[in-house]
Amino acid sequence: MQQSMTGYGRDERTSQNLLIKTEIKALNSKFLDFSPRMPKELSAWEGEIRNMITDQLKRGKVMLNIELEVADNSNLDVLVDEARFKAYYNKFSALTEAVNSHSGDLVKLAMQAPDVIKQQEIDPESLPWGDIKASLQEAIHHCIEFRKNEGEALAQKLGEYIANIRNGLKTVEENDESRSENIRSRIQKNLDEIRDRVQVDENRFEQELIFYMERLDISEEKVRLKQHLDYFDEVIGSEECAGKKLGFISQEIGREINTIGSKASHAEIQRTVVMMKDELEKVKEQNLNIL
Repeated sequence: MQQSMTGYGRDERTSQNLLIKTEIKALNSKFLDFSPRMPKELSAWEGEIRNMITDQLKRGKVMLNIELEVADNSNLDVLVDEARFKAYYNKFSALTEAVNSHSGDLVKLAMQAPDVIKQQEIDPESLPWGDIKASLQEAIHHCIEFRKNEGEALAQKLGEYIANIRNGLKTVEENDESRSENIRSRIQKNLDEIRDRVQVDENRFEQELIFYMERLDISEEKVRLKQHLDYFDEVIGSEECAGKKLGFISQEIGREINTIGSKASHAEIQRTVVMMKDELEKVKEQNLNIL
């Protein structure tokens, strides 16, 4: 089953009076672009976290956010930097006197100043890493399930576009036989018109005609295009994480369509080629979303 590179996963749980919130967002990217945002207390496990993301999400722009909060604040100590508070208060008092202003609520201003009130730090040694890891794994699981659901819809769309190209190939095949006959008839008619005035070497003419028809022949292109379409359907139905491979196959499909368009001097075939190119552009666009 194919997966989209777009995904979302979230987990929230409590362990040892600690609320663990884990959130993963994934977007399109040619390679793995991992952007973690987590407390400094988890620095020791950053390598393991990165490995979990790399091994399971593989590719895309992955944004990870882990938050750790004290679940019960009833016994939470309030930490105040008294020296910093006094420094702010004294500075504010001096400034008010310098401008002959009323003192105002300097206590409130000093308490709201940066780094006066500190959050209670979490002891890294006491962190429940097993539960944090489980929360991360659950968020990854939800992200993968999201990707699979998106991938299923993408695969269905891609199948429709490839089917349209396949129908276009049938139209090309239907018109190709009459195209070849028309070319032969036109050349023969032109030859008959000048035969009385110009001496023609029949053997040389036949050789040149064969050479000319070979240059316009699209039999091999039709066969290769069908093979590429079959291979595309095979890969999207049987392989996982095949975004890059589908991109390469799409390039080959485009090469055959372009060659058919350049060789086939036929109005209906040319219109069909334009339609197939349009469908192929849709395929390439959606391929960018496949993992």
